Order: sequence, then C-alpha cells, then structure tokens
Amino acid sequence: PSRVSRATKMTDFTDIWSYLSRGPLLWLTATLAAYALGDACFRAANRRPIVNPVLVAVAILAVMLKATATPYATYFEGAQFVHFLLGPATVCLALPLWDNLPRVRKAALPLLAALLAGSVTAIASALAIARSFGISGEILASLAPKSTTAPVAIGISQAIGGSPTLTAVMVILTGITGAVVATPLLNLLRIKDWRARGFATGVAAHGIGTARAFQVHPTAGAFAGLGMGLNAVLTAIIAPMLLRLFQ
Repeated sequence: PSRVSRATKMTDFTDIWSYLSRGPLLWLTATLAAYALGDACFRAANRRPIVNPVLVAVAILAVMLKATATPYATYFEGAQFVHFLLGPATVCLALPLWDNLPRVRKAALPLLAALLAGSVTAIASALAIARSFGISGEILASLAPKSTTAPVAIGISQAIGGSPTLTAVMVILTGITGAVVATPLLNLLRIKDWRARGFATGVAAHGIGTARAFQVHPTAGAFAGLGMGLNAVLTAIIAPMLLRLFQ
C-alpha cells in the first residue's frame, strides 16, 4: 500500500508539473525569483563582482531547465515579457546620459577614439583567436558581434551568415564575463575616471556590463550606456568588413 501511495503521489506531482510548465506564468515567476536570489547572494557577498546576480540567475535557471527537461522555447514563452522590457530599459539609459551631456561634449574626441579602438579590438581579437583554432564559416561569423547588445548582435549575425542562437549565447557570456572582471581589472590599471571606466565597460560588455557600471557609480553607468549604444552602431558597420579579412 505504501508503494502504491508513493506512486500515486508521484503521478499527481507529474500531472501538476506538466500542467504548470505549459503556462507562461511559471517561467516568468522562476526568472524573477532566480534574479532575486542572485541579487540576494550578491548583497550577501558584499557586492563582489564574481557573485554577479545575472550569472547566479542564469546558473539557477539552467539547472531548473535541465532537471525538468524543459525546452528553451517553452521557457522563453513565459520569460518573453522580461525580454520585451529590455527595449524600454535601454531607452531609459538616455535619461542619465542627458544629465551628463556637458561631460560627453567635453570628452567627445577621446570617446570616439576609445570607441573605435574598443570595437575593432573586440571583433578582431575574437576572430583572430577563433581562426588560430581553425574555426571558420558560420561559427566564425557568429563570434564577430559578441560585444554588442543582443538584439543588434543577432541582426548582425543573420546578415553576415552567422548563427543567431550561437551569437546570443556568446553575447550573454561576454556580458557576464565583462561585468565580473571590469571592476577589478580597472582597479588594477588604476583608472579612476568614472567616464573612462563606464565607457570601456559599456563598449566591451554591453547591457550586462552597463548594469554593473550603474551599481558602481551613476556617471560610470551613464557613459556605459553611451558606449553600448555607439558600439552597436559601429559594430554593425565594421563587423562585415573585418570578417572578410579573416575568412
């Protein structure tokens, strides 16, 4: 009887999970809960960069999807509302940038030079390393826009013959890596200008890096948003040209 009871409970749980997993609310809730837990870990670790809340949330959700054998497409049906909010959130970055407009004007030429250097380095270094390992074709094209914000990077990848899915993965990994290493690296280099720190982070690590920059200092966040936006435009122009040089 006990075995039958356990089997019945397991069947009931499976039926309930099957019903819930088909609804979008479950995965939206899971996404928000995972980030809340990641942010709690980040605060508990005294805001250490290695305990990045996005990194923690991604790890939690990956384990959940693997454990429940849930396809990513099913998860995204619920999480797409958060994805939709990326657009308005990106537009809102213009507000702190407007507050720092006089600073932007004063540093226009250095910012353009840094943008060009950062964008070319991000693309060329990825392509050069990939080519040294014998990577070519679709995979090589997918790596070119990795330092650009996801919607733009996916569009660029499609245009130059890459895989949008692989590009999206590389964009996320680049953003998380940049958010984790930016602060300690810039501290090691003794760069104290918040404009330079933020702009470099935004160019190299797009939205996730920009979020990290806002956590560190508002001026750094504003310039990170500027770097992210300008890098998206410049990458769309130069990525196809640099890709041809490595193909």
